[in-house]
Amino acid sequence: MSHNLKIYNTLTGKKEQFEPRKGKKVNFFVCGPTVYDYSHLGHARTYIVFDAFVKYLRHCGYNVFYLQNITDIDDKIIMRAREREVPAKDLSAAFLKEYLKSMKALKVDSVNKYAKATDYMKEIINQIKRLQDKKFAYKIEGDGVYFNIAMFKDYGKLSGRTTLQAEDAVSRIDYSKDKKNRGDFCLWKLKQESLEPSWKSPWGQGRPGWHIEDTAITEKFFGPQYDIHGAARDLIFPHHEAEIAQMEAISDKKPMAKYWMHGGFLTVNGQKMSKSLNNFILISDLLKRCPYQQLRFMIVKNLWQSPMDYSESAMIEVRAALEKIEEFLRKLKIRNPKSETNSKFQNSKLIKQFKNGFYKALDDNFNTPQAFATMFDFIKKTNEILEGNLISNKGSAEIYKFFQEIDKIFGIINWKKVSRTIPAEIKKLVKERELARKNSDWQKSDGLRAQIEEKGFSVEDTKSGPAVKSI
Repeated sequence: MSHNLKIYNTLTGKKEQFEPRKGKKVNFFVCGPTVYDYSHLGHARTYIVFDAFVKYLRHCGYNVFYLQNITDIDDKIIMRAREREVPAKDLSAAFLKEYLKSMKALKVDSVNKYAKATDYMKEIINQIKRLQDKKFAYKIEGDGVYFNIAMFKDYGKLSGRTTLQAEDAVSRIDYSKDKKNRGDFCLWKLKQESLEPSWKSPWGQGRPGWHIEDTAITEKFFGPQYDIHGAARDLIFPHHEAEIAQMEAISDKKPMAKYWMHGGFLTVNGQKMSKSLNNFILISDLLKRCPYQQLRFMIVKNLWQSPMDYSESAMIEVRAALEKIEEFLRKLKIRNPKSETNSKFQNSKLIKQFKNGFYKALDDNFNTPQAFATMFDFIKKTNEILEGNLISNKGSAEIYKFFQEIDKIFGIINWKKVSRTIPAEIKKLVKERELARKNSDWQKSDGLRAQIEEKGFSVEDTKSGPAVKSI
């Protein structure tokens, strides 16, 4: 089917028709992590959301190049390395390895290129030189090179402001008493201590500021303009304002990114996730308690730009919802209609309505809550038809195939559970129980149900016979 995709653009403050700069080619950039610690649930939300979105763009026929930077030099990395008495590059390399391991475990596999900041020093220094040549940058002796925000008239156009607020993500290297303007940010920080990582530059040994890393990397791969920039919303100011100022000041072309997508905040039991509140959940810890499909579904069932709260009760709901999907698919897989000629449900209007409704919701600003509501409504209606054994093998196969198509985008279905065979021993107990029920021997029937459940299976009585599933 054809798609008419709209997405909410932070830059304009409204939903817009998605029209890439070059036809079906989409250049897509997402701010990656600062690798100084293990990845947490907040990272999981951002990267799972954009993984699913990129997979949907590809499903729609777009040729997406998904670029993600890795901040592997930063104050946080240097401070943590100092605490642990290890070289900063070793610390960042170790945590980058852990980050990639977490992404692999979550099946976040749509990224074409992970670009480490330290691999692009030549490009970073070149951008700073050009900013200085155009009078947008100035040097503070003994400190570093700063961007003069007073020179860039559009500063603040993304967030609608030029001052910090409580939820903003700030870089610690931007403070200096000698700055021209309070909001000026660091482009190059001169080396202050002997063990501090540093690189040669026209301004002296030092390291890049946080914001310049991203524009140097995106310009290297995409040029001065590209299609989508994504990240969590706490990066809107000052990080993304700084990116825009740097790149548009250098190129005189605007906008740097045509669409800006900012994901909503993640809270834990209603509170912002933080180490001080001891509610900081690592991806690795959560995956010990639940399969990746459950974590992905918990995240993608929420609208990407809205706040999202994690709680144990939310995870219970997620498990129940996924079991409903998996049980439905098991029924489709094992059903055996008495007669194909009696089947009234082949390429029916209901399947077509489901497909159209599901993709229409995704085309409308990637509205996953609406898409999944459409899915569960379809499951409910189709279960009623399955009860009456009125679905054809062709209809079953078409539905099953569509769920496989959906899962290529979202990665939420445990196909091993769907295709798990029922052991002969369990089948025998189910048959015995069915006979006991027919003979109205309810005591024996209940006893056999208990035996089945002890062995890890449950049995549900339906109009078309007993339905068995693993617990």
